[in-house]
Amino acid sequence: MVKLYCISILYKGATNATWLKSAFELQSFSFFQRGSVQEFMSFFCKTIVERTIPASRQSVKEGEYMCHVYVRADNLAGVVITDLEYPSRVSHTLITKILDEFVERVPAANWPNLQERDVAFPQLNVYLTKYQNPREADAMTKIQEDLDETKIILVRKICSSPQTLLFLKKKLYYLISKLKLEKL
Repeated sequence: MVKLYCISILYKGATNATWLKSAFELQSFSFFQRGSVQEFMSFFCKTIVERTIPASRQSVKEGEYMCHVYVRADNLAGVVITDLEYPSRVSHTLITKILDEFVERVPAANWPNLQERDVAFPQLNVYLTKYQNPREADAMTKIQEDLDETKIILVRKICSSPQTLLFLKKKLYYLISKLKLEKL
């Protein structure tokens, strides 16, 4: 099952990154592991933001986790940590959406001086819950899955009927002969 563990927003300063807001979903870990897992994810988020150049995106695999980061040209950064099965396109779409909302609510002039406790941005927890199922949260993923499912059903129906196969074979031969005639 796909899992979204962490969403973080940071400001990339000249020498280090500053936490602006973060949300974690660590219920799948035992109570005694949660503290160290959150500490690892926090460290990894900060490190990857500091090593990413502005106006770029990257995805980094670390053990059984995938870390997706986007540092905007204005040095605002978003990080999403997921399991390996979580779609990277959905992760990067989520990061872009969150950063756009954050820019609307928090003035850029305040970013360098803000502390995480001073930032009111509850949407992070809402997105963390909503995007646990990327198929439901992301329209493109849902459409792609529906298309894949429809394709499988159609192939099964077509292949289950000998008359349908015979018809398709005749149609294919007809199209090939027509193509040969057009070449002449």
